[in-house]
Amino acid sequence: MAYSPDEIESLAELAPYVEHGSLSGLTLQGLDLSGVDLSGVALADTLFVGCHFRDREIAAEMVRRGAAVIPPFPDAPFSTHPSGLYTAEDLAAGFAQDGFEGMYDTVVYRHFVKQGGATPDVRTAIAQRLHDAGIDDALEEAMAEWRHLRPGGPVVGIMGGHAEPRGSRGYRQAAEISHRLTRQGALVVTGGGPGVMEAANLGAYLPDGAALSAAVDELATAPDFRDHDRYTKKALDLRAEFPSDGGGLAIPTWLYGHEPANLFAAKIAKYFSNALREDIILRLARGGIVFAEGKAGTVQEVFQAATKTFYATDGPSGPFVFLGTRYWTEDVPAPALLRTLLTGTPGGDRSHLVLVTDDIDEALAIITGA
Repeated sequence: MAYSPDEIESLAELAPYVEHGSLSGLTLQGLDLSGVDLSGVALADTLFVGCHFRDREIAAEMVRRGAAVIPPFPDAPFSTHPSGLYTAEDLAAGFAQDGFEGMYDTVVYRHFVKQGGATPDVRTAIAQRLHDAGIDDALEEAMAEWRHLRPGGPVVGIMGGHAEPRGSRGYRQAAEISHRLTRQGALVVTGGGPGVMEAANLGAYLPDGAALSAAVDELATAPDFRDHDRYTKKALDLRAEFPSDGGGLAIPTWLYGHEPANLFAAKIAKYFSNALREDIILRLARGGIVFAEGKAGTVQEVFQAATKTFYATDGPSGPFVFLGTRYWTEDVPAPALLRTLLTGTPGGDRSHLVLVTDDIDEALAIITGA
């Protein structure tokens, strides 16, 4: 199902409008129009974003006829207005020929770094903002479709350390809890990186528990994400061995593009802006968040999520479940501060939303309300 009837994102969607003779008031996103004749079509208030025309004169003619045209940026190795979310195949394109350095995901990251990283020049900044706006739109459509298919299904975030090695206890816990949440009808959302994030998307990817255990064992033969080529190849080999349309949602960022892409998510909303990406993950995960062990990035997410709960800016909040009692009470005692903070929210005491446990069954029970 399409999110908005005013957006055209494929040539198949475009055809009946061209036949009818009017594109007035519509938005066309990321289309190759070099072979489409629009000479007799009304274009009042039509917006072309990131579309390709046969030549510049045709694009200028569109403007003269009442349209607005935001052209693609020819030097950017990414679409300036993607019409859909990424898939694992999209991000890994080129790996088979040229390894990690040749895959689409890495090529875009190298361009991101070369153009200034988080502080690019103005041309690159505009191209990146247009890209992220396209991802915003595609993500909204994907979430509308998911809610249509699973009305009332919770969206649960699973956060944790990117450096958690494949095969570790923490990796296996994240995979198992995600697997069980998915089987109970939840949509699992992660930050789309390696470690705990990959484990969570893997758990949602594989429908069979026995296959999941075997998959983790196989992935553990290439445990370290810094070994880019082996790490990525092992994930691609596993996808080929266990094809699936599952995997939940991943929302990564090219700010951390030195980390290999998480290839087990069904849909990937990859952003240039890390700030935007972080806010979106936590805005979506209102069914609860599981925090596995993690360092600064995970702790940042704890209190960014707590701010949303404190002020209820994004509606009711699900629970905050911290996996690893010793870690979260001795090494990084964030839950104690979180309880104190949530005691005094404008809506009343919310400290009961915080749970610290080593027991996956207990974690699942509080998230699902079982």
